[in-house]
Amino acid sequence: MEKAEENYKVPNLEKGIAVLEYLSLRADGETLQEIKGALEISQTTAYRILNTLVRLGYLLYNEDTKRYKLSRKLLTLGFRSLNEHNLLETVLPRLRDLRDRVEETACFGVLGSKKGIFIEQAQGHHTFRFVLTPGKPFELHCSAPGKAIMAYLPVTVRDRYLSFMEFTRFNERTIITREKYLEELEKVRQRGYAMDNEEELSGVICVGAPIFNFTGYPCGAIWISGPKDRLSPDVVKSSVVHIKEIARQVSAELGYSKAQKTY
Repeated sequence: MEKAEENYKVPNLEKGIAVLEYLSLRADGETLQEIKGALEISQTTAYRILNTLVRLGYLLYNEDTKRYKLSRKLLTLGFRSLNEHNLLETVLPRLRDLRDRVEETACFGVLGSKKGIFIEQAQGHHTFRFVLTPGKPFELHCSAPGKAIMAYLPVTVRDRYLSFMEFTRFNERTIITREKYLEELEKVRQRGYAMDNEEELSGVICVGAPIFNFTGYPCGAIWISGPKDRLSPDVVKSSVVHIKEIARQVSAELGYSKAQKTY
């Protein structure tokens, strides 16, 4: 049986997938030499795989830095596999609308296998603003989008994600126990929005709300990020109104109705 399985292996395909998985953890990309060394493949094989992936649009190559990095094509495939490929098209114009209303950077993200995944943003109008890299993971226990999505997941799905969470402490404001986190999620459900009140980065506040698909499942979240000197309690209060309204608009366009059950 093992010998038969060996006959159906495609070594270079396996190496190509290894390259993609390796680069998925390196937002700034890597050079040919770094990739071949880390994956222990020959320079000729690495070069052929990398250039094939560039030609097919899965990788980007920077001539100045000589680094290869993932393109957004894999994100597109991921959305299609989830039958949510129209989600990004629906969210993007609404993100810009939210940004224009609050002037801070507006973001969109979804759940990954163990953490959240940042997908897209509309950069704020201020000179000092936050810029994220698409595909960057975010923590679920201390981020506004993580809490916003987790609060509305079916219990079985939520518990699966909880089993992966390490509750890393970033500062004295970070929630570090399952019990406190579940209490926080209940508050999110009551308010309809979530906050990261300097729980990961001191001086940074994020406010977000969930997006629901036609089944009532929380398929993502939108949020804003900004420094606490701009996001005062009064500003947060007014911003929440816009965030929740935009989230409702996106959800409605995806077929969600308030009459439907949220988990």
